[in-house]
Amino acid sequence: MSIAPAALEFGIYRDGDNNLDHEQALVINQALNVSNRDASIEFVVEDTTSRRGLLHEGALRTESYLVRDGEASQIKVDTPHDPSSRENLAAFVARTLDRAQATDAKQTWIELVDHGGGDGGGLESATHGSMMSERDIAGAIADGVAMHANAHPDDADRKVDGVVANQCLMGTLGFADALSQAGVSRLAASNEIMIAPGVPTTVASAIAQHLDDPQAMAQSIVATTMNARYAIGGEMFAPAASFSVLDTSTQTTAQIRTAVKALDDDLAAAIKKNSALAPHVRADERGVHGMARGEKASLPWRADRPAIALYDKLASDARLPQNVRDDARAAAGAVRSSVLAHRESREFAPYGGVSYSDAAGPTVHAPIRENQVDPWLPNMTETQNAFWNAVDAGRLTNALIA
Repeated sequence: MSIAPAALEFGIYRDGDNNLDHEQALVINQALNVSNRDASIEFVVEDTTSRRGLLHEGALRTESYLVRDGEASQIKVDTPHDPSSRENLAAFVARTLDRAQATDAKQTWIELVDHGGGDGGGLESATHGSMMSERDIAGAIADGVAMHANAHPDDADRKVDGVVANQCLMGTLGFADALSQAGVSRLAASNEIMIAPGVPTTVASAIAQHLDDPQAMAQSIVATTMNARYAIGGEMFAPAASFSVLDTSTQTTAQIRTAVKALDDDLAAAIKKNSALAPHVRADERGVHGMARGEKASLPWRADRPAIALYDKLASDARLPQNVRDDARAAAGAVRSSVLAHRESREFAPYGGVSYSDAAGPTVHAPIRENQVDPWLPNMTETQNAFWNAVDAGRLTNALIA
């Protein structure tokens, strides 16, 4: 029997092996509704959950199936997978791409549903006490693409076109860079904490309707997300204070790497030549507030600052050498060019009405104190990634906190 073609193959990899199991399960119901309205979208689902799904409430298991025309098919129930395992995510990516080949889908997107920790990673498994690193998430996608290509050499050019990070704080330069190395061209993510269930699965419709227009697609994804409303204490709120779609193509990412590395190197050299500059730079960076702004507790993302706002701040500081200011202006421009669409809130009531007017686009990990460099250690790290190393961020950080 022939399989009807699909415009979009949309993989939902949902990690419910933690405290967000019930809250984020709504994305599955949304997928059923979306597919019922649009037959050109097919969902490949892997849901590790203990909620009432295909089985009774309370038994942790992994449910895998397809969703199309409002119905689930090819249902398989297995013992619980480790959602934070690179191997498991890679296998899911390969299965999604296999299905995309079968349906001759024009694009393939993957949605990652669970906790997020910025450059520290995401997909947190309570059973295994682990969270997948940013490096392994992107690596798993690359592994899955390679697995599909090896099994289907006639379809070896197929890739994951975009990633929806339905997780907090994943709109970072580091994650965008890592995905780019895995061949992913788009990242839809928030740079802040999100309200569960987060990104509505209706973004699949926004993608499918604009496959040939990346700009319109990005604008529709952001509008669909930020126009969604979830109830908290009788009030209705958007899923996030800030949300963006980023261009993670190889060319765009290379331009960002080059520009940020030039800034980091020249700024570190300037501080080495004149140590009196370090307090001025720290003050500039401190003036651009990090994420998790509405939380009273001291959370690790205080040093994850909106990159465009940070680089604009350095570019406007007349106390810095002209070459550094020019570098900062170029870095801001390179990052700004990667933002296909965004929306931020001037204030966000669930987080205490804090302003996010400068939170347009991705964050960059920019510590100014020793305890901000890797606050996750020993279990997680925000600095053991390719972007941090490529732009000599460690060299600049050492100069600032020496």
